[in-house]
Amino acid sequence: MASSTLNLCCTIEGASAEQQAAMDLLGKQFLLPDERLAAITKEFRRRMEEGLAADGKVLKMIPSFVTWRPKGNETGSYFAIDLGGTNLRVLKVTLNGKGGVTTEHQKFTLTQEAKSRTLFDFIAQCVETFLDDRNLRPTGRQPPISIGFTFSYPVQQTSINSGILAQWTKGLNVPGCVGRDVVRLLQDALLRLGLRVKVAALVNDTVGTLLSAAYNDPSSQIGIIFGTGTNAAYYENVSNVAKWKGANPASGEMVLNMEWGAFDSDDFAFLPYTPHDIKLDRKSINPRKQAYEKMISGLYLGEVARNIILWLADQRLLFDGRSSEILNAMWSIDTSYLSSAAIDNTPDLSEIQQIIEKTLNVPTSTMVDRRIFKTIAVLVGERAARLSAVGVVATLTKRLELLSKKINIGIDGSMYEHFPGFKEILAETVSHFIPEDKFKNINFSLAKDGSGIGAAIVAMLATQTQ
Repeated sequence: MASSTLNLCCTIEGASAEQQAAMDLLGKQFLLPDERLAAITKEFRRRMEEGLAADGKVLKMIPSFVTWRPKGNETGSYFAIDLGGTNLRVLKVTLNGKGGVTTEHQKFTLTQEAKSRTLFDFIAQCVETFLDDRNLRPTGRQPPISIGFTFSYPVQQTSINSGILAQWTKGLNVPGCVGRDVVRLLQDALLRLGLRVKVAALVNDTVGTLLSAAYNDPSSQIGIIFGTGTNAAYYENVSNVAKWKGANPASGEMVLNMEWGAFDSDDFAFLPYTPHDIKLDRKSINPRKQAYEKMISGLYLGEVARNIILWLADQRLLFDGRSSEILNAMWSIDTSYLSSAAIDNTPDLSEIQQIIEKTLNVPTSTMVDRRIFKTIAVLVGERAARLSAVGVVATLTKRLELLSKKINIGIDGSMYEHFPGFKEILAETVSHFIPEDKFKNINFSLAKDGSGIGAAIVAMLATQTQ
């Protein structure tokens, strides 16, 4: 996918009139003009201001209690737990100074039981495995290990190391946790295993990404995740946060966790909903929540595409009306399939043929079928990248004064790193809404593994200031 797809023509070579009419309709639904994006951005900004003024708004704008910036010259080894949507990582992070970082980590796949019942005990067991395998477990005579906990789910943070879970997202739904302090839940699980580990900092993944980017580049102002889910954090002047009742920090600023994936979840009035989005939302485990996230994140884009494919197949406009048991199952199309399809330029679209006939087990496919499949992949990815720019533009224009000099935006996540053309379309779309003399000062950088590294950095800063 390339930025030229902004003018994508959905003409499918060899398509029937009925097939072409359906694809033209999809083009109108998914290719969003700048005027539409400008209207969505205006509403996004309004919702940001609401969230800064009071709690309980759709954009939560949560104070993170992180009021410092790393200087980039800090050194030492620190630990972190990074809980994402599908995996858990335990890390030992060594800060080398001058922005340099080395990491040692172990990845664990979240089991279905962990996702639905035993999450915090599972996390504690993973920490135990990591420490024991490396002979790092503190004995009774050694001080406890301080660890940062990246928790990429909505919490109402109450201090640097406490926060109340607001809701589950990204496929997790562990009962008995909403309304409780997630640090206490984890600390209790660690104590049950006899581990001398203290959770020193609770960090949202985007806050971690921002701090990791800032250690490498002190001009970093925004941290963003475009991956399984999506969210952003940025440095805000505390004087602009009307709902903040605490003392003003010496720095005068604080990182805010926006929880922007929830945008438009209350009204369903501003995002470009199609029947395929509505179907996904209705059948998800969190209907009428995380509306923005469901249009731009890796967890959901494959399912949006699957709904489109079945809509076409049901009209006998794709695969001659045939489907398969796999294709009929929710979540059977991974977003990685769309990535592969979007860049398949082989003469017979053989990669797409492999996905359709081998992976999805559809009996056969024609060249027209494969061209349609590829166009769906491009359309869904194109819309995701363009809509992602809405949040970026809204956040940048909130602190437009900062664009008089160079600023960095640290971005992590599989969509940004791997989906073909995503980062190019994102940057190009942002450039349409920021004056040229200010856009030239913006640098987009990949903050690889930023959430885990950032949690260790926050744990370090929290320990030093306690």
